[in-house]
Amino acid sequence: MGFTQNEAMLKGWTKFQVAMAVAAVLALGGTVGGSAQTVKPSSATAKTQSTKGKSASATKSSTGKSSASKSKATSSSKSTGGKKKTIGKHHVTSKPTPKSIKLTSAFHASEQLRPMAQQLATTRSAAAYNGVENYARQHPGEGAATAYLALGHAYMLDRRYSDAVGMYRQAGVSGQALDDYADYLGAQAALQAGRGTDAYALLDHFAERHPDSIFVANAPVLLANAYIQQNNPQGALKVLQPLAGTEQASHGDFLYALGRAYQMAGDVGHAAPIFRSIYATLPLSFEAGQARGQLQAMGVPLTDAERKAHADQLFNAKRYAEAGEEYHAIERGSSGLSAADHDALLIYAAVCDMKMKRISRRDVEKLPDTSDDSAALKLYMLAEISRNENDQAGHDALIDQMVKRFPKSRWLEEALYSGGNMYLLKHDAQQATYHYSLLVQMFPSSTYAASAHWRAAWMNYRIRNYAEAARLMDEQVKGYPTGIEVPSALYWRGRIYEDEEHNFAQAVNYYRVLSASYINYYYGELARKRLSVLNSQVTTPVAPAAVLSSVRTPDVPELTGELPENDPHLIKARLLANAALNEYIGPEIQASPTSSEWGALGQAEIYASYGEYTRALQSMKRSGISFFAIPMDQVPDVYWHLLFPQPYWSELVANSGENGLDPYLVASLIRQESEFNAGAVSRANAYGLMQLLPSVGKSLAKKEKMKGFTTAQLLNPSVNLRLGTINLREVLDRFGGQQEYALAAYNAGDVPVRQWMSSADYKDIAEYVESIPYTETREYVQAILRNRQMYKALYPAR
Repeated sequence: MGFTQNEAMLKGWTKFQVAMAVAAVLALGGTVGGSAQTVKPSSATAKTQSTKGKSASATKSSTGKSSASKSKATSSSKSTGGKKKTIGKHHVTSKPTPKSIKLTSAFHASEQLRPMAQQLATTRSAAAYNGVENYARQHPGEGAATAYLALGHAYMLDRRYSDAVGMYRQAGVSGQALDDYADYLGAQAALQAGRGTDAYALLDHFAERHPDSIFVANAPVLLANAYIQQNNPQGALKVLQPLAGTEQASHGDFLYALGRAYQMAGDVGHAAPIFRSIYATLPLSFEAGQARGQLQAMGVPLTDAERKAHADQLFNAKRYAEAGEEYHAIERGSSGLSAADHDALLIYAAVCDMKMKRISRRDVEKLPDTSDDSAALKLYMLAEISRNENDQAGHDALIDQMVKRFPKSRWLEEALYSGGNMYLLKHDAQQATYHYSLLVQMFPSSTYAASAHWRAAWMNYRIRNYAEAARLMDEQVKGYPTGIEVPSALYWRGRIYEDEEHNFAQAVNYYRVLSASYINYYYGELARKRLSVLNSQVTTPVAPAAVLSSVRTPDVPELTGELPENDPHLIKARLLANAALNEYIGPEIQASPTSSEWGALGQAEIYASYGEYTRALQSMKRSGISFFAIPMDQVPDVYWHLLFPQPYWSELVANSGENGLDPYLVASLIRQESEFNAGAVSRANAYGLMQLLPSVGKSLAKKEKMKGFTTAQLLNPSVNLRLGTINLREVLDRFGGQQEYALAAYNAGDVPVRQWMSSADYKDIAEYVESIPYTETREYVQAILRNRQMYKALYPAR
């Protein structure tokens, strides 16, 4: 049977929801191997170079009460048009309860533990262990319980599982505030130590004993695994079967445990469908590989179509090595393959090799000629190789073949986007526009469509084909209203109205909508600058262009600057920080029913209260809140100060002043480079706050006559700021003080920046920035310039 027919059958199978498949198995099964045995529990996270145009996506891209800053920053919050929902006026209130009082007491009892526990989690040195052990002995009760949790966590990281079991047991008997953590984590440690029976008492009736715990949903799976480890499949089934139809029953860990229980009970008829469903519907999960292993152990083979579909998913997830291994394994190990399927698999494996840069033109040319979509894939690979070899004629001829022979192939879609990017880098606007426009025309629903459409619009602007550029920019706003390219389209369409059509009133309409909807974006600031020039010139307003009605304002959650000090989950999160159980802080806060209003703030303030500004900043960034689309005065100040922190500020200002730099620019650069993580080392081997390369640091240290300099000194904030500001000054001087050029060079290097500058036909610096062909570098420059304005508004000079 060929892959086409097999895959059709496979698609029919995967349409069954995982939960439905499990429910059917459970309905058929009842208990397996006779009546279930009753078991009495025993008492027991750079500088990274961009893909330079090849990217598959073009992304633009505590303790006590919250203390919101009293400073008022309004310069960036003045909207020139449009209305936004007022936020930040809601107040989260909660009254003390016996539970919150107990948790608060436990928090205060362990406040001094936090730095020791965090050091232990980081270093796990003998001295760190001794320090926390001494703390536990000297602070009986909740202080000791928190310390024992920290010790158990550290032992788990060191894979000393039996020691971890003992520490978690001590935590459970010493205090009650985090007893659900002591039980659940203790059970995890027991399983890792091969002592599953010790987990029974810790997990039995867990939900009844800890109804508000974040582990309620996972505890049954852990208990089932304990039974499985102790060769008691009936006990595992007794735990899992009642959960059929629940949300948890669709999770990979639940499914795998259920399949293992049936398998151990000798019921292959129930186990196999579950393992197959994991493999087919959760292909990227850890359990998928385990499920495949169990199917092999049971002598239940996967079909070639199932295996290929799995490999396809791995490929789409960019796990090329695994995908390639699977394609090769199918090709070599299946005796029932047709010649066409065999040839296709060779080509699928080859594209994985190409993605990992370990295939040559000769290798690709040797691949078999086929007539299905794998033929399009071979042409795509040859086109990519031609691109890399700078063979434009060969590349274009291959694209033409694909257009004629495989007009609906995903590989043509990939080739067109890649080709457009190639010509973008070569400053060949005509060819870039051709590739991008053809992609949008042939694949209007493509992942690349919005990006390709914008790039076509921009290429037309760059060659001064303003009429077509204007049409495409309006089309961008209307056709891709949620796209990240909309602010660019609004601004440059406004510029065409202003500069070319001299329709100042309509230009003002565009700038006002842009400023209102994307107020703190890079282009929002540029729009306000244009408005400051044009407002006095426009005496007669005109109706806004119809396309402006398509502009969408991002949804913004209701935020509060106050924290619910008596919320048990917030207090537990603070207590977890004392124990250095950092990975559970976020989930604990999210478990609160009101966390959508204050969760991001609560998590960030826990970190910031201990000076962990990087973690605080990262938690705010990951909150999903569209802060830059919200006027500053509509968000409580404390959010902005967490998003734009001031660590090392005195030294930063001093070093900036010594080198004639704007400290706001330096702060913005550091925020973008390292997020104020003084210990950051990137994949490009750049060090510290300002991400200096060792060679740069060594050269600057020599100039500054710093004796005995070592690369490790770049992780010292004082040294990094001293040398980093000198380096930034030198970069600025190399580019005549023009910040946009200097920032681009700081990210991408001097050579490409000078190549981009050599075009020399930019109307202004904003056009140069939008023309930067490296997506990463363009966004980098725009973000730093935007954030500089945010810093200025938040911390005005005195």
